[in-house]
Amino acid sequence: MGGDFGPPVTVPAAVKALTKHPELHLILVGDQDTLAQALQSHSYDKSRLTIHHASERVEMDESPSQALRQKKDSSMRVAINLVKENTAQACVSAGNTGALMATARFVLKTLPCIDRPAIISAFPTVVPEKRVRMLDLGANVDTSAESLVQFAVMGSVLASAVDNIDNPKVCLLNIGEEEIKGNEQVKRAGHILSQSKSINYIGYIEGDAIYKGNVDVVVCDGFVGNVALKTTEGVATLISRLMKAAFMRNWLTKLVGLLVKPIIKPFTKQIDPSRYNGATFIGLQGTVVKSHGGANILGFARAIEEAIIGVEKNVPDRIRNEVEHLLKSSIPPSQGE
Repeated sequence: MGGDFGPPVTVPAAVKALTKHPELHLILVGDQDTLAQALQSHSYDKSRLTIHHASERVEMDESPSQALRQKKDSSMRVAINLVKENTAQACVSAGNTGALMATARFVLKTLPCIDRPAIISAFPTVVPEKRVRMLDLGANVDTSAESLVQFAVMGSVLASAVDNIDNPKVCLLNIGEEEIKGNEQVKRAGHILSQSKSINYIGYIEGDAIYKGNVDVVVCDGFVGNVALKTTEGVATLISRLMKAAFMRNWLTKLVGLLVKPIIKPFTKQIDPSRYNGATFIGLQGTVVKSHGGANILGFARAIEEAIIGVEKNVPDRIRNEVEHLLKSSIPPSQGE
């Protein structure tokens, strides 16, 4: 029910996902009448899609604490409860990010040895078909060095499981590559990671190196990560609009546009934010995927894809099985937040 568009996007995206994945079953959580009406214009396998009624919804500008306390029958809360009860294996939402994180953390709890969950998603790179995973993208504005190391471990495990990368290259996002650069949290996290034999830590990178394809996991606090995410989306939109405006100036540029369209199309497709939509809340005892609130049908379907991969690869259990050993060998006794 959430996001900027609600059922007009989420419902056709759900039908699209069902068509692509014959073994997928979906539960649409929200107002029963609204969802049933949205489904009327679609053809789908009714045995693989059900509606679970929820009488409330969390508004996009609602505070997480208010949603958690007062909206116990919201579509968001009910959906996460279904994951907790093992009725569903994953939850996908385009709703209020803060409320989704707070509710997921309250209902599902964090994995053992994990202090804070983080938001992780994929970014494009200049290397064809190569993506880089980045976390945290907004769950934790203030982050300790120990939490950054935990993020590094979780990101490494996810990249290995989901992207099938042996010994993923992990780095810290910083204002320079030199060891003397950065705030105290980043410096301490870098020192801890450099002592670890369990993580393939390669040091600091600057923002422009995120997209070069030389690393697999980029770690930062949620403030920096969210700014990087929104900046990336904004630049992708800027490039697309400037290119369109350039080719639409007159009949000659339109003709040139038609001639170069076969060359431009793969490029615009590669930087299309909808192809990378779907950020996983990593570190929880369950799979929760956040779609961008402004995602289109293709974008929300991509978020469902991310949830499917997380379930198929059994990411939470893999982290549960591996992270305790990795953290014990990577992090000294906690120094506090």
